[in-house]
Amino acid sequence: MTNLKIFDHTNKPSIEQKNEILDFLFKHLEKYGDPRSDIEKCLNYSLKENDKDGGFIITAKDNDKIIGAVIVNETGMEKYIPENILVYIATHADYRGKGIGKMLMQETIKITKGDIALHVEPDNPARFLYEKYGFNSKYIEMRYKQK
Repeated sequence: MTNLKIFDHTNKPSIEQKNEILDFLFKHLEKYGDPRSDIEKCLNYSLKENDKDGGFIITAKDNDKIIGAVIVNETGMEKYIPENILVYIATHADYRGKGIGKMLMQETIKITKGDIALHVEPDNPARFLYEKYGFNSKYIEMRYKQK
């Protein structure tokens, strides 16, 4: 039985829950992940811990075990760029192919207000899930990295 839990700045996870989410994402994002400190910054932003715009976190659990997680951050840029960035979505390796990612994506779309953007590497198999839900690649992303 899978149950979903939604956290935001009005319903924050405990320190233990926050660390559990952080550990889960760091491990299960695998090669598409970021350093633990970056994931933590994103998590803090979504919980509005730095007086930023905020966002939300969704976890999927099987009994007491996290089997999926999403972090969405709000941009505060309504009508200029998408109002939300789906920064992280991951499914536990043992639960892939069982509809957990689909369930997380459906819930994310349902509760998000405004447009959603995300970044995905071309070889990431999750890309097909995103396309299935109507995400498309309208722009080529270009970045300049300060030295």
